[in-house]
Amino acid sequence: MAEQLLRRALPDRRIVSAGISPPEGAGADPRAIRLLAQEGLDLRPHRARPIDLALISDADLILVMESDQRQQLEATYADAQGKTYRLCESIDADVPDPVASTHGMFAVVLGMIRFGVESWSARVQQLENESGYEEAS
Repeated sequence: MAEQLLRRALPDRRIVSAGISPPEGAGADPRAIRLLAQEGLDLRPHRARPIDLALISDADLILVMESDQRQQLEATYADAQGKTYRLCESIDADVPDPVASTHGMFAVVLGMIRFGVESWSARVQQLENESGYEEAS
């Protein structure tokens, strides 16, 4: 869900979703697909993939859902240090994994993700404006 919302918020940036130990190749949960469809986003093509050193090294910013994920990435990949943050860092909150819960919990998590995406996309755009970043044509 976060990947799709970030892509919409930051269309000129490369956004990639990966997990620490995902069920590789698995599709998105049908509840997440339905919720994002209501926002005009298609999550059906999504397939889970594991994070790796190449993704870590190429990333300018790594957003995780929980502080434990941040700690694990930073302990495993030295390149993750200093550029890994929680999606809801601005409110000091972890975003819970809704997989084993109800549709209502998926909606709550989507709200948290939406908040985090709005916060981070505003921050990225602010930093780009301050640094004079321009996308090459």
